[in-house]
Amino acid sequence: MQFSRVSPLALRVSRLSSTAALRNISHVRNLHVQAPAALYTIGSDRLRQSNKLQKGAFMNQIRTYADKVVKVPQMAESISEGTLKQWVKQVGDFVQQDEEIATIETDKIDVTVNSPASGTIVEVYAQEEDNVSVGADFFKLELGDAPKEGSAPAAKKEEVKEESKPVEEKKEEPKKEQVKKEEPKKVEPTKTTTSSSEPQQEKAYGSRSESRVKMNRMRLRIAERLKQSQETAAALTTFNEIDMTNLMNLRSEYKDAVVKKHGVKFGFMSAFVKAAATALEEIPAVNASIDGNEIVYHDFVDMSVAVSTPKGLVTPVLRNVEDMGLIDVEKTIAELGKKARDNKITIEDMAGGTFTISNGGVFGSLMGTPIINLPQTAILGMHSIKERPIAVNGKVEIRPMMYVALTYDHRLVDGREAVTFLVRIKELVEDPRRLLLDI
Repeated sequence: MQFSRVSPLALRVSRLSSTAALRNISHVRNLHVQAPAALYTIGSDRLRQSNKLQKGAFMNQIRTYADKVVKVPQMAESISEGTLKQWVKQVGDFVQQDEEIATIETDKIDVTVNSPASGTIVEVYAQEEDNVSVGADFFKLELGDAPKEGSAPAAKKEEVKEESKPVEEKKEEPKKEQVKKEEPKKVEPTKTTTSSSEPQQEKAYGSRSESRVKMNRMRLRIAERLKQSQETAAALTTFNEIDMTNLMNLRSEYKDAVVKKHGVKFGFMSAFVKAAATALEEIPAVNASIDGNEIVYHDFVDMSVAVSTPKGLVTPVLRNVEDMGLIDVEKTIAELGKKARDNKITIEDMAGGTFTISNGGVFGSLMGTPIINLPQTAILGMHSIKERPIAVNGKVEIRPMMYVALTYDHRLVDGREAVTFLVRIKELVEDPRRLLLDI
């Protein structure tokens, strides 16, 4: 049934039964008629409301889909939790992908948490000094690009300014009262300063105050490991002294050339590392470890070098030292030391290690007994260089001397092997040419 044209008179007659007529007409949408607007207001309002609901639901779906809950990342195989030390970013801050968000302190290192994507931080699920577990909800990120300047935020700022103007006009009279109140406030600081200075003088004289600081995770772990080493290993220490004359002469002669060509300082640590690596290859028991009822012999030398940091002692590892030269050792030590001081060292940098060298001489230590770094079998302790009179070819001469100490696990290493090992290091360091000639 097709209508080409409908007269206004027919519409007036059928106004009372318009609802019934519209129900019977299936092609009403195709009718091009000129009817009163009242007939279409109800339908248009419903259509608008349905469109709004659909749009709102769609936007909520997009927003829900765009929100990403970031979990506490995996820090290492042996670490399951840590302490949240600092939020670098706060709720409402926009972050780029791989930008640092927070710092988590663990037993061994500080782990930085980076953003997996660009977006705005909507919510955080932990506060500073809270313990967080790997895989737990950490923060919520609303994915998206950085907000454009001058768009919505600018409009909000203008609204805030416009709203603040009438408030300021209403508070004109209270401002005068505030100015009047400022005058007596100027007098009060003078009274507080005099009163505050008096108790400070009383505390300074014979003060017996105490303060308690929570031990960080690294310090707790170090204490646990050292005590475990003392209770597990049958530790024994043997000593010797080294004449540093030849090594110091070699260093003073070539240190400028080494810096110029290789960009690294030529120190004493590289000679001791290479000497220890040579001695470890000759005496495998010192490079071994105990695993249950078995002895594990290593055919490689991974040297742990103790580095002091503000939070504690860390031991980054030099891999396959037996294949390195003196300059390679110096470069690797410099890189690992910088990473440790900058809190950028990783678990992988400290994993493993078959032998440890600790240099207490940089702090002025004359002699000491280092503690074994389990599961290793021995540790070499270097100390400060002091000029002392010694006998050289029947004559007394003043030479720069260093005491060295080797603490070893007597369960695996016998006294003969330990003494032979330390004497071999003494020979190589006192005559550095042996390191170059491999003799």
